[in-house]
Amino acid sequence: MIKAGIIGGSGYTGEILVGLLLRHPKVQLAWVTSQSHSGEKISSVYPHLKGVTDMAYKSPNPAKLAKEVDVVFAALPNGMAMKIAGDIISAKAKLIDLSADFRFKDALVFKQWYKMDHANPKLLGKAAYGLPEIVKVKGVDIIANPGCYATASILGAYPLIDAGIIDTASIVIDAKSGVSGAGRSLTDDTHFPNCNEGLSAYKVASHRHTPEIEQALGKGIKLTFTPHLVPMNRGILATIYAKAKRSVDDAKLLKVFEAFYKSKAFIQVLDKELPATKNVLGTNNCQIAVRYDKRTEHVIVLSAIDNLMKGASGQAVQNMNILFGLPETAGLEMVAVYP
Repeated sequence: MIKAGIIGGSGYTGEILVGLLLRHPKVQLAWVTSQSHSGEKISSVYPHLKGVTDMAYKSPNPAKLAKEVDVVFAALPNGMAMKIAGDIISAKAKLIDLSADFRFKDALVFKQWYKMDHANPKLLGKAAYGLPEIVKVKGVDIIANPGCYATASILGAYPLIDAGIIDTASIVIDAKSGVSGAGRSLTDDTHFPNCNEGLSAYKVASHRHTPEIEQALGKGIKLTFTPHLVPMNRGILATIYAKAKRSVDDAKLLKVFEAFYKSKAFIQVLDKELPATKNVLGTNNCQIAVRYDKRTEHVIVLSAIDNLMKGASGQAVQNMNILFGLPETAGLEMVAVYP
């Protein structure tokens, strides 16, 4: 059995990790920490876990606790995991970080977009960007779990770039996310009366997932990315537009995506249907469809994920499975919640 621990287990991604790891057939969840709820039962913070676990949150002590496990999941705000990563690695545990701390190869890019110096830039070379359908994550000490918007966008755009179908200078991504993407802490933007019955864009031309998407898609790529807040709990739908460089049609594009994602357990390439967030709710799946607009000579890709699963905790467990040689789908074989 793999022994696992979660640092920062009282936020949404931490809570979902608790549920996934408790049900995982090859994992023993050894401990879960929370600075604000130390000593409290997890089920008192998340009542839906009553009868599921009697575990209580521990106080964070990464250097000590990491010695008790094989892998540590860090579900912390940006800027915190990089301060404890050295202790975790020194304890011979693997680190799967759900923040942005290890997503960039260049510490200067991290500073530019996150407005802080990287506390441990030497460890960036030990990290792999954990998008398993695109990047190999075996044999590393640190996995940088991708951002939710980035996951949906990269999975939708990458096959087009790999096949040389589009002009990479023409990429525009319009993405919409449920409110849980902002985290559990209440803000003015996510206060119910402010976001319900409305749709709004935010961080236009300045969202931090923009350079993450660009880095994953290839050197020199610059794109336009605009996120929107939708008054639903969870889910992301990314619509990607790009100018075609050569003659294509729907059938040719479908074959490109089917070939690229062949044998990828969590990617569902659709033919006649279109992706919908409802169809991936509660799963680690990503639904993708592609169309060609002959009139404007643009390729249009739609990509749907659950932002808390494939966009965060589910993908973190998928990365753990690969890292430890388990079936990629272990503990993640869910059916979408419907209706």
